[in-house]
Amino acid sequence: MCATKLCEDLKCDPGSVPLVALNMNVRKRLSLYLNPRNTVAADWMSVAESMGFTYLEIKNFETSKNPTFMTLDVWQARTTDATVGKLLDILETLERSDIIEELRPLIDLDVKKYLQKRSEPPVQVPEVDSCVPRAHDRDITVGDNSEGSPELFDAFICYCQSDFQFVHEMIEQLEQTEYNLKLCVFDRDVLPGSCVWTITAELIEKRCKRMVVVISDEYLRSDACDFQTKFALSLCPGARSKRLIPVVYKSMSEPFPSILRFLTICDYTRPCTQGWFWSRLAKALALS
Repeated sequence: MCATKLCEDLKCDPGSVPLVALNMNVRKRLSLYLNPRNTVAADWMSVAESMGFTYLEIKNFETSKNPTFMTLDVWQARTTDATVGKLLDILETLERSDIIEELRPLIDLDVKKYLQKRSEPPVQVPEVDSCVPRAHDRDITVGDNSEGSPELFDAFICYCQSDFQFVHEMIEQLEQTEYNLKLCVFDRDVLPGSCVWTITAELIEKRCKRMVVVISDEYLRSDACDFQTKFALSLCPGARSKRLIPVVYKSMSEPFPSILRFLTICDYTRPCTQGWFWSRLAKALALS
């Protein structure tokens, strides 16, 4: 169906429109309906359950400032089944017709804009387009090769800009020594111009075996670090795969994040353990 008729008949196939079509305005309005805990009507937790999230994942989402946002972001990054049609089906099944009736015009408009944008011709004509077919969906890191496999890493490093000096030391100790590990450092390895949240989720889930979380007071105030940590936790409920490794390298004035307290920590602040800090961390990252 053509995009210009979409608002008149969205029933063509809303299930084929990815959730990314919904803009921030619609997501904020969804949050206003779903974030408040409700004993009568279904709230965000019911929606998350219907999306297939586990109890532990939902408890992690609950610590977010906006659990509806977090649920939608992780669902969108995790599966191709995250579509506008599927979201509408979930709301209808949960008897939240009030949300559908209120937001349907805005949702229709977002979907129309998305399909119109997808149907627009490319800026470059084929004669001058330098693109070549790729072996994978897109190049997102500087080491990606369009003719080969995507670049893979031993660990994704979750950090704040203020902690980059320690991250640089981590690179020297783990990459440029006998450990020969390959770290994914966003500012160094990721190509500019892509959606931060989508690329981050793909790197954590599909490209990196582990994630090192550099904990600091600044980390606790970072929305990006909050998303990365909770997304990684959602992929390994109960830390069964040892996917997340918290690292503390300096003293903190704020309490240690509660969602990571059940994980074993690499502590660089204790002089008596600094001698084997890097070998211990390298061993954890090298596990198959």
